[in-house]
Formats: sequence, structure tokens, C-alpha cells
Amino acid sequence: MSWTRGLVLVLLSALLILTFSDVVKSAAVRDSEPADPKDAARQVFMHESDASNFFKRRSRRSPRYYAETLAEQRVKRAASERRREFNEEQRTEYENYVEEDRDELNERSRETNEQLREYHYDGLYPRHFWFH
Repeated sequence: MSWTRGLVLVLLSALLILTFSDVVKSAAVRDSEPADPKDAARQVFMHESDASNFFKRRSRRSPRYYAETLAEQRVKRAASERRREFNEEQRTEYENYVEEDRDELNERSRETNEQLREYHYDGLYPRHFWFH
């Protein structure tokens, strides 16, 4: 029976100390309600710019959802595919240009050589030997 009195005495003294302590007062929730309901709404809701800044900061620091990651990968894949097609098209155009330029150059040099042969032909050799 003496231990129950001691326990009750300890609990009452702890309750008394906590009741008059400053720590408990600062942790307590205030019962005071704002007089105006608009003030209550102001305390709950924030401005649009503040909210957008909050979500911008949140998106930078928080991990992304799996769907967001997949969507970003799809966008990157589509962009790289467009870039690859564009580079392939540019390479094809350049190859066609080089081939046409080379053909034109060969044609001009062939015509020039043919004109030189005709100019220097002295009639001693048959014509068909010059073209083999």
C-alpha cells in the first residue's frame, strides 16, 4: 500500500510541474479563433504566386513519379528521333550534291579531253583507237 501512495505522490508532483511549466504553455494549441471568417481563409489559403513557387521548389527537390519519368523519356526519345532523321536527311542531300558535282566535273573533264583529242588529231591513226 505504501508503494501506491508513493506512485500517486510522484504522478501528482509531475502533473503539477508540467502544469506550471513554460514548455507546456508554448506547446499548447491556442483556442482563440479569428473574429472574421476571411481572416481564417487568409490563414488557410495562400496567394497563387506563393503556391506556384512552392510547387516549383517541391518539384525540384522531391522525386518524380514514374509516369513523369516515362513521359520525359518519351519526349527525349521523340526529340532524338527527329534529330536523327534531320541529320540523315542532311547527309543524304549532301551526298546527292557531291555525287552530282562529281558527275558534272567528270563530264566536263571528259568533254575537255575529247576536244583536245580532236584538236591534236593528226589523221595518222584511226579514230577508234583514241576512245579505247
